[in-house]
Amino acid sequence: MNERIQKIISSLGIMSRRKVESLIAEGRITVNGTVAVLGTKADVNVDYIKLDGKLLNKTKERNIPNIYIKFYKPIEVVTTLDDPEERTSLAMFFKGLHERVYPVGRLDYLSEGLLLMTNDGNFANKVLHPSQEIPKVYRVKVKGIPEEKDLDKLRHGIRLEDGKTAPADIQRLPSASTTLNTWLDVTIHEGRKRQIRRMFTRINHPVSRLKRISIGSINLGALRPGQWQHLEAYELNKFYRDYLRKR
Repeated sequence: MNERIQKIISSLGIMSRRKVESLIAEGRITVNGTVAVLGTKADVNVDYIKLDGKLLNKTKERNIPNIYIKFYKPIEVVTTLDDPEERTSLAMFFKGLHERVYPVGRLDYLSEGLLLMTNDGNFANKVLHPSQEIPKVYRVKVKGIPEEKDLDKLRHGIRLEDGKTAPADIQRLPSASTTLNTWLDVTIHEGRKRQIRRMFTRINHPVSRLKRISIGSINLGALRPGQWQHLEAYELNKFYRDYLRKR
């Protein structure tokens, strides 16, 4: 599937999209030997994408099996493979893995929970494409006790700086709540930056803890922070069957 070159490279977790655009402007990125320009498109599984002559999508040049991993990202870890600010990145958790994997999507620095890792660019692109509308469930702790009328605003969609959100499913977890905080399970089908945090700030109940517990049919399970495991065949097959083959 053809995608803009800056989207492909940023999805590999190597650098930000803004950095990619800067390198393109400097003429340092090529696709199949031709210098890329802003607007150049490529297929991560077919084309040779290079930075300063070095191949970036390395799964193309060797017969490497596709890898699919579920990972419990701890808090205070950036969802990239390196960080110019020298914060803890994903790379330290996968040092024992022989092949390079990169994150499918993002979790912000202070959020934790399920993150998919892969070396399969086609899989990553499908999962991230907005048309898939894959449900993601987050266990959220917010300050105070939101009234139902405020939660209903989120359930029906609320206007943020970047537009109105799609309807969200929100369930209270009364057994875990107190008079000072409320725990909720929140299901959304979008992937806007810091979306859930912004949603609850909008109704004056800021998030104090946020953990993603599932992406579609893939669950965090018994993983602890910093742990990961390869997806079982049945997990991957069900995920494809339920979410990636419907379009």
